[in-house]
Amino acid sequence: MARKYDVIVIGAGAAGMMCAIQAGKRGRSVLVIDHAAAPGEKIRISGGGRCNFTNIHAGPKNFLSANPHFAKSALARYTPRDFIALVEQHGIAWHEKTLGQLFCDNSAKDIIRMLADEMRAAGAELRLKIEVASIEQIDGGFRVATSEGALESSSLVIATGGKSIPKMGATGFAYKIAEQFGLPLIETRPALVPLTLDPALLELLAPLSGIAAPAEIRHGKTAFREALLFTHRGLSGPAILQISSYWREGDEITVGIEPDIDVLAHLKAARQANGRQSAQTALAEILPKRLAQHIAEAEKMTGNMADQSGARLAQLAAAVQDWKIKPSGSEGYRTAEVTLGGIDTASLDSRTMETKAVAGLFFIGECVDVTGWLGGYNFQWAWASGYVAGEAA
Repeated sequence: MARKYDVIVIGAGAAGMMCAIQAGKRGRSVLVIDHAAAPGEKIRISGGGRCNFTNIHAGPKNFLSANPHFAKSALARYTPRDFIALVEQHGIAWHEKTLGQLFCDNSAKDIIRMLADEMRAAGAELRLKIEVASIEQIDGGFRVATSEGALESSSLVIATGGKSIPKMGATGFAYKIAEQFGLPLIETRPALVPLTLDPALLELLAPLSGIAAPAEIRHGKTAFREALLFTHRGLSGPAILQISSYWREGDEITVGIEPDIDVLAHLKAARQANGRQSAQTALAEILPKRLAQHIAEAEKMTGNMADQSGARLAQLAAAVQDWKIKPSGSEGYRTAEVTLGGIDTASLDSRTMETKAVAGLFFIGECVDVTGWLGGYNFQWAWASGYVAGEAA
């Protein structure tokens, strides 16, 4: 005999646990299952182990989707303030970093513990190390065949995330279930991911590995100002991770280092103040020394500053702040923080996350075609989409 529940949630991550809490609070019998040995594994490693659990500025403008309006309803119904209130209710100390990013003072495990406590209080059951063999629609709901027997429910919520970080158990499970039920998918790709460079350029930039600098990274009309990091594989840092969600193979990006400094004005002032210094020395006043050396050498800036024409100084300034690079690819799902694309939002009700074609079937969190910027936005989408599904399941 199959064990019966009102709601079965597959996936014990951020969205799945939030959904279970809300459904349980409404008096539903809820079971959360996951193939992992512990809940909230992506929460545990996020934010350097301190969990960047939301962003106070989170709104539809901070998300990518084929339908940019889809996320509005859920984000309005469960806001960053709502999650902060829950965090404070559990006595978890937190702080704001740059750009509205909120982190735990202590550990990401505090958030996992909070969600587990909330699930228990709501009467939701959690079972781990369970594999799902198949899902089928039956009269009155769904039958889930698992490694521990059959389960049945009137509502089924898929909260298994995307393809990013497979070593943590990420799979394309949600997409397979969507296809089984005839739901369309938007092409998936790694997002919030370091970009790689072709071997020739990589060799040229090898001396810069490990150097970080403030930068504005541009792709078309989209630009992000945060840190840039040179690595032994290519380019990383928050600014690169942000632009990676917009970049496509074959596209060029523009790197502007130290965007808050007028580099040309600095060089002209340096030439006037001390014409005997080299361009490399003048650049090193505003850039890391190795980076200043690399740019000066790449632009063949020999001789003293007094020898450089205004046009040459403008050329050097452009090399710093208008540097065109064509990445060869990305590091892929192995290091991507999230998956871009996923279940087409056209097939979902934005108020509940329920599929329009299959009553009682819900998709929430990262598997849906709603992808946030870096900085707590994807967690806020998980909380919000999980909340509205939990209110409806």
